[in-house]
Amino acid sequence: MRARPVGEHGLLVELTSDEDVEALHAELLRRAADGTLPAVREVVPAARTVFLDGLADPGALGAELATWRVPPPTAGDRPAVEIPVRYDGPDLAEVAALWGVTPDEVVRLHSGTAFRVAFCGFAPGFGYLTGLAEQLHVPRKETPRTRVPVGSVGLAGPYTGVYPRASPGGWRLIGRTDAVLWDPERERAALLAPGTPVRFVPEDAPLPAPRTAPSRYAPEEPTR
Repeated sequence: MRARPVGEHGLLVELTSDEDVEALHAELLRRAADGTLPAVREVVPAARTVFLDGLADPGALGAELATWRVPPPTAGDRPAVEIPVRYDGPDLAEVAALWGVTPDEVVRLHSGTAFRVAFCGFAPGFGYLTGLAEQLHVPRKETPRTRVPVGSVGLAGPYTGVYPRASPGGWRLIGRTDAVLWDPERERAALLAPGTPVRFVPEDAPLPAPRTAPSRYAPEEPTR
């Protein structure tokens, strides 16, 4: 863990993994809730950092962080957000080939995974969800699409995500959902927030015919 003051009231904490980010973010929120964290305006997790803004003394908190014991993140009593998915994405057969399984097995593995929102970004309402086993990580597409439909469920590197609006994107699309990820008229505009447990629930939809798949696949390091 490395903490660096940013400006007069910000602190950027650099970590080495998604899991460390999730754990520190959860601990910061816990301490803020019980009143043992100095007053802070905002706590923002990312892939390898947590940014705190609105601190009176960022340097003091940065030095204190080195003494903390941060437990691993747990779902606790938070219910999982269930997102219904029609697993009929244009890249489903391709992902099946990369995983060395059939499309039906992709559906079983993906919907059977307990996901967690590591952080949000890219577009309002877009959550980067972790939980897939390392051997199921896939690289982004070499040529991104110029338009990915709203509600598309995609994979890239260690992450699963749902496009909250139509936009360009290079994730491999395995399905689609009608769930509204971002609604500014809703009391909480974003359906997903960092730390939220998520499960994908399959809806009935015809699956593409299975294609011959290799028995093993060693994924390359995804770009981000």
